[in-house]
Amino acid sequence: MKSITIKKITLYPIALEFAEKLRTSFGEEPFKLAVLVQLETTKGVVGWGECSLEGRPGYSYETMGTGMHILREFLVPALEGKTIESPTDVPASLASTRGHPFTKHGLETAVWDAWARTNELHMAEAFAHFLPAGHTPRGYAVVGVSIGIKPSVEATLDTIRLRMSQGYKRIKLKIEPGWDVELARGVRQALPDIMLMLDANSAYTLDDAEHLKQLDEFNLLMLEQPLGYHDIYEHSKLQPQLKTAICLDESIHSADDARLAIELGACRIINLKPGRVGGFTESLELYKVCVEHKTPLWVGGMLETGVTRAAHLAFASLPGVTLPSDISATDRYFKPDIAEPAFSIRPDSTIAVAPGYGSGVEVQLERLQQAVERWEAHKEYAI
Repeated sequence: MKSITIKKITLYPIALEFAEKLRTSFGEEPFKLAVLVQLETTKGVVGWGECSLEGRPGYSYETMGTGMHILREFLVPALEGKTIESPTDVPASLASTRGHPFTKHGLETAVWDAWARTNELHMAEAFAHFLPAGHTPRGYAVVGVSIGIKPSVEATLDTIRLRMSQGYKRIKLKIEPGWDVELARGVRQALPDIMLMLDANSAYTLDDAEHLKQLDEFNLLMLEQPLGYHDIYEHSKLQPQLKTAICLDESIHSADDARLAIELGACRIINLKPGRVGGFTESLELYKVCVEHKTPLWVGGMLETGVTRAAHLAFASLPGVTLPSDISATDRYFKPDIAEPAFSIRPDSTIAVAPGYGSGVEVQLERLQQAVERWEAHKEYAI
């Protein structure tokens, strides 16, 4: 494989308007915020990445302010001018800066994109190159859709029916204390056969175990992250009390965390967010842990633009990703997105990976400039 030498890295803080707001137990975000990373090699190959950050520390402690600071002062200087033999070498180059996984993910993704384009590989093929034989990408990802907290069961049902008519077969509903059992019961009564899961985003404690047991009657695919966002231990106490499979999300920051959670019996399913674990190199290690333990795996999302959506679709096309991933069609979140081509849901609840080398998408520079200007106009919202 050909190496790449990084000539220049350019950062673009952006704000995109959502096609539809998504409310979770964390609240509601008015814009999709991110830092896009443009990496140019000495051979003129350009790769793109996305640091999927927020205005305030909700899902993660990382924000637009911390991300830009860490990128400018530490991470970009660590890579500019460096020759990269393999994108899996990037984490070691960034290791002197602790933490900041979403920020590192964006930078590492730009390296993966440029390296794959240089070697005339699709991103999925690039990932498979670092896996054992037998992990040939499928060319598509099986996907589901996430629905935020609505004002009523009927409003939720209206949205579910709309998403099902668009092709989505797995439905995820956000819940919070006071809006959980009633919601699940109402949805199950109206739609008894749908593939349904609930996502709590760490809104409960172990003291709520008896209450959460009531969810067992609703034949859920999983209950995602009911307890603390760093917790594995208390989840290992909750899972034996539930028939419903617990899926861990926020608690899993590395392949070692996944191994620990599986061996402690803290969950039966793992949600992989590549940004949460610091990039695709660590994602590949986590993937191998799940394959080894025969643990169901799916790829979660952070409402990313097409830059990361393309890369996540490529990862979700690997055969060890066994459950529908949270990677919806482009128009679910953005009209228009910042990259082309857009992604469309197919009738069988799959999305094809973008053709071409690297991520397969191209950033539209006029839209990029508009998104940068929108960030400048609204950056007082962020920290």
